[in-house]
Amino acid sequence: QVQLVESGGGLVQPGGSLRLSCAASGSIFSINVMGWYRQAPGEQRELVASITNALMANYADSVKGRFTVSRDGGKNTIYLQMNSLKPEDTAVYYCHGIIGGSEYWGQGTQVTVSS
Repeated sequence: QVQLVESGGGLVQPGGSLRLSCAASGSIFSINVMGWYRQAPGEQRELVASITNALMANYADSVKGRFTVSRDGGKNTIYLQMNSLKPEDTAVYYCHGIIGGSEYWGQGTQVTVSS
């Protein structure tokens, strides 16, 4: 069994920054890809950014140039550095992973961008 635990959400003013972390623990043999999704009220869950085992990163158009996903392989942890945050970035952010061929989700962390 694998667990994904997120941290780092909170309230920030427009233009501010936050960094999210997601640590994977449990029976980890191989991590294929990990990433971040978000879901705003009344909206569908959408991919924000992902990073493969080969450190290839992929971003939603709405966050390109503002968000950066990175991975610390030694700690089985990924990060999402979010800069120049906008009110429309407000959502619950979920960590997601394809690990050992199975799909896992974290519990979610709230990010609120408001003045």
